[in-house]
Amino acid sequence: MSETVFRHIGEAKPGGIVAVCDHASNHVPEGIELGVSAATLEMHVAYDIGASGVCDRLARRHGIGAYLCEVSRLVVDMHREEDHEALIPVNTDGILVPGNIGANRDARVKDYYQPYHANLAKWLDEVDPGLILSIHSFTPALESDPDKERPWEIGLLYNEDDRAARHAIRLFGELGVTVGDNEPYSGKQLNATMNRHAEAKGRPYCAIEIRNDLIATETGQARWAAIIADVAGRVKLAVDTYE
Repeated sequence: MSETVFRHIGEAKPGGIVAVCDHASNHVPEGIELGVSAATLEMHVAYDIGASGVCDRLARRHGIGAYLCEVSRLVVDMHREEDHEALIPVNTDGILVPGNIGANRDARVKDYYQPYHANLAKWLDEVDPGLILSIHSFTPALESDPDKERPWEIGLLYNEDDRAARHAIRLFGELGVTVGDNEPYSGKQLNATMNRHAEAKGRPYCAIEIRNDLIATETGQARWAAIIADVAGRVKLAVDTYE
């Protein structure tokens, strides 16, 4: 297993709050040729811009231990089911990834996808968190649909288990944040990691999408990490109280 598949930041407290970031890095491992430009690797199609910085601050300033993927989503998308057609994306937001045409799917699953999820499962079993934060970011405008408005500052995604998300939506709203309820995506369709590691285990979670222009700088990352940590603490208290 490559040591670049995942990394931990901070110390996770048993029964506490932890953060997971599936798209933290735009790193392409040696030996994989995607056939895309350096500019493409800096775009939202390669990683979740700003999400790693938010997780770093959650861990180092707010005591929320984090688990981050260290492989670009263009190599293998950890936030998809293992048999999903877009696990190794050939075309993403209208951008062709020619190196993924005919790619060795089994090798990428074995080398990156399976170790990432196996170690995430092991870590969560050891920590037994009271609340999981799944941290993502979204682009203000899609390359394939630039005129579609995406006004939300933050979105909460969920599938069947909405007990934590409902509290978070209310609390973010009370802070004056423009918050999306299963927007800009629906957690009914895009919730693979939390379906597997949270819902299937009965663990409360908040899958959080932050608009990436808000966290493109260190100042923005620090601000939103503080907001998220505050809300997450109150969400956990609410969930603990009513369980």
